[in-house]
Amino acid sequence: GAAGVLVGHPFDTVKVRLQVQNVEKPLYRGTFHCFQSIIKQESAFGLYKGIGSPMMGLTFINALVFGVQGNTLRALGKDTPLNQFLAGSAAGAIQCIICCPMELAKTRMQLQGTGEYKQKNKNYKNSLDCLIKIYQKEGLRGINRGMVSTFIRETPSFGFYFLTYDCMTRYLGCEAEDSYVIPKLLFSGGVSGIVSWLSTYPMDVIKSRLQADGVGGVTQYNGILDCVQKSYHEEGWRVFTRGLTSTLLRAFPVNAATFATVTVFLMYMRPDDNLCGCEPGPVIQQPSSL
Repeated sequence: GAAGVLVGHPFDTVKVRLQVQNVEKPLYRGTFHCFQSIIKQESAFGLYKGIGSPMMGLTFINALVFGVQGNTLRALGKDTPLNQFLAGSAAGAIQCIICCPMELAKTRMQLQGTGEYKQKNKNYKNSLDCLIKIYQKEGLRGINRGMVSTFIRETPSFGFYFLTYDCMTRYLGCEAEDSYVIPKLLFSGGVSGIVSWLSTYPMDVIKSRLQADGVGGVTQYNGILDCVQKSYHEEGWRVFTRGLTSTLLRAFPVNAATFATVTVFLMYMRPDDNLCGCEPGPVIQQPSSL
C-alpha cells in the first residue's frame, strides 16, 4: 500500500487539480501540461502535496477492504461472480468511514498553494492539521463532507474491482506453481484497477468538487444533484471525464502491485498442506492451488 501511494500520488494530485479547476480560467490544458506546470511552479514536491493523509489511512483501509471482502465471501458460502461483486461492494461501503475524511484532507492539501513555488500562506501544516481545523470549524459534518458521493462511488467500484480480478485470474489460470504467476497477478490487478475506476469515475469528479467546495471561502454547491447540474450546465458532459487520463495511468501500476502483493503474501503465509486443493483464502477464491 505504501509503495502504491508513493508511485501513484503524483497522478492523483494531477487528477484533483484537473477536476476542480475553473473552466473560465483554466490553469492546465491537460494531464501532461498539469504535470509540467506543477513541477515548474511548485517543484517536484508539489506533486506530493497531501500524501500524509493516504499514508495515514492506507493501513486501515487495506485491512478493512481485504478483511471484509474475504469474510463476506465466506459468509455468502458459494464462490460465484455475483458473490464476488457483493463481497467487494460490502468492503467498499465499509471503508468509506476512513476513506472519506482521508480524501477530504488529501484534496484540501493538494489544492493548497496552487501555482506557488513557495507558499506564502499555509492554511494547513499537514493532513492531520487540516482535519483538526475542519473539525473545529464545521464539526463532524465538515469532516465527513462528500460521504454520500464517496459511498456511491466506492460501493459498486469495489464490487467491479474484486469481480474483475477474480475473472482475470481464473481466465489466465494463475496457479501457485506457474512460473509466470507474478506477471499474471500484476496484469490482473492492473486491469481490475482500471475497470473499477471506469465504472464510477463521474461520481469521483463530483466527490472531488464537493470536497474542494468552499476552499476559497465561497460555497458553490448545495449537494450532489446541484453539483451535477451546475457542472454539466457550465462545462458539458466532458466535465465528468476530467483527470481520467492521469487516473488510468496511476490505476494500473498501483493496483497491480497491491493485488499481487496481497495474493502472494497470503499464498506463502499458509501452511504447505493448504496450498493444494484446500479451502480458498480470504482474497482470491480459486478452484486452483491459489
